Amino acid sequence: MAKTTRWRRFLIWRLRHINNRTFILILSVLVGITSGMTALVLKTAVYRGREFLLEGINWSYQNYLFFLYPMIGVGLTLFFKKYIIRDFVKHNISSLLHAISKRNSIVKLHKTYSSVIGSIITAGFGGSIGLESPIISSGAAIGSNMARNFHLNYKEVTIMLACGASGAIAAIFNTPIAAIVFALEVLLIDLSRFSLIPLLMASVSGAITTKLFLDESILIEFTITHPFEIKDIPFYILLGILSGLISVYFTRMFLWIERRFGQIRLLKNRMLIGGLSLGVLIFYFPALYGEGYNMVKALIVGNLEEVFHSSLFENYTHVGYMVVIFIGAMVFLKVIATSITIGAGGIGGIFAPSVFTGAMLGFLFVYIINHFQLAESLSASNFTLVGMASVLGGVLHAPLTGIFLIAEITSGYELIVPLMLSTTISFITVKSFQKESIITIQLAQKGELITHDKDQAVLRFMQLSMVIETDLLSIDEDANLGDLIHVISKSKRNIYPVLTEEGFLIGVVLLDQVRDIMFNKEMYTTPISNLMIMPPASISFEDSMETVLRKFTETGVWNLPVLDNGKYVGFVSKAKLFSAYRKLLVKITAQ
Repeated sequence: MAKTTRWRRFLIWRLRHINNRTFILILSVLVGITSGMTALVLKTAVYRGREFLLEGINWSYQNYLFFLYPMIGVGLTLFFKKYIIRDFVKHNISSLLHAISKRNSIVKLHKTYSSVIGSIITAGFGGSIGLESPIISSGAAIGSNMARNFHLNYKEVTIMLACGASGAIAAIFNTPIAAIVFALEVLLIDLSRFSLIPLLMASVSGAITTKLFLDESILIEFTITHPFEIKDIPFYILLGILSGLISVYFTRMFLWIERRFGQIRLLKNRMLIGGLSLGVLIFYFPALYGEGYNMVKALIVGNLEEVFHSSLFENYTHVGYMVVIFIGAMVFLKVIATSITIGAGGIGGIFAPSVFTGAMLGFLFVYIINHFQLAESLSASNFTLVGMASVLGGVLHAPLTGIFLIAEITSGYELIVPLMLSTTISFITVKSFQKESIITIQLAQKGELITHDKDQAVLRFMQLSMVIETDLLSIDEDANLGDLIHVISKSKRNIYPVLTEEGFLIGVVLLDQVRDIMFNKEMYTTPISNLMIMPPASISFEDSMETVLRKFTETGVWNLPVLDNGKYVGFVSKAKLFSAYRKLLVKITAQ
């Protein structure tokens, strides 16, 4: 009780002494630092965990551990979700977009730590996932819950959620600009002074936290050794097209495997099937173990021995066609390994796997050209880096995020032209096949995806329960006009739903229809069934607000009934709908 009182006093003091704009900036720094520290813990724990599990192991037995560890990781993660946090909610970026559009930007408190712990277990034991989605989820949860504790409004809570995500991205990659672009491009945060400055503060805070405390050997950094050459432009264009096609494959394969695992009801079976499948893949292709950034680093410097180590192809790094087969397999198998890891119950994301796939594609592309002398020698490192950006931008439908991420981790903008060219072409290619990204496709199908289109965004923020009116008096199907007159005398409305004994709607009576006969007592025995009409349409309790608005437009009426499996729930009026729309528009656009 005393603690609650002290907190209330602090909130009152804050309102009196710190204006809201200043407080938002202070809070954005705190959120950025906290998210950065969380990212630091996650990245370090996975890195050290890998060292601990594999250090000192006889290499002849290592592949058997590669087979065993992922199954252990998935099993422990499932145990953690089922018995400790007792929640099977997804720890990915899609869940954040759902929280923004349908949960007033409220993210469950346990996500501040559960995403981190779950991904440490999954990735630490070799699960083929990325750590970015869990750390973004955790950072967003930190921002959301901090803002709620200070009783901020919806707009401010959303900004703090985005600050947490930006701080996490900036920390894990040391890329503050890409972190801001990610919030604007992927989380669909509106670009305004109100949102931009806090995002800047949070991203810088997260990046500084990493610089101060994270072991630099864990950071993903590359140095450009070959300058961009104009003569290479046709090849970058071709790489962009290939990246777009691979991005489409990545998205569709991931969603297909996710659906297949979703059909396996027993968690035990899901774990066994997924764990065994993943173990077999990693047993034969150890490069699929974990995030894969160590393999990406090896490719950048041309260290094929490390990439091929312990695989069936280990002794064939000098045989051209074997290199093509192995690297080509990596391009297509990484998404399968990632999908299996997540489908089986692991916690992780597709950010790192997208980068891994892009790196393999870029290297494969340039290796074929150079090894078989199809053109003048090209820079393997440059094409590998551009491939990373192109596939990441294509899979996420976020070309700017891909461009700035790779530009920043190479500590310069020497490759900015090929990055922009290939990633843009990849994005255009993807959009011609796949309208929505791997993150947004399921939300879009449910009508829950927010966009930068204000009208669409407001409609998707709205919920049917906000506009249902339940104060209309109903009348029984066996009643007559006399009974209706009695109901009218108690009502302030001009619509009367006619219901069966079980509550099913069979028609409506409009006051205008009975006005001419309501004072004629000789007509009072007229059955209601002779007076009622069927509404031109009805609203299902599951309808999206876009569907509701379309039904009003098509029918031209001002009121429509809401039914839940045929049973009457209430009415929605066009006036109430527009009033709620206006209020929500003011709420989400308030600066």
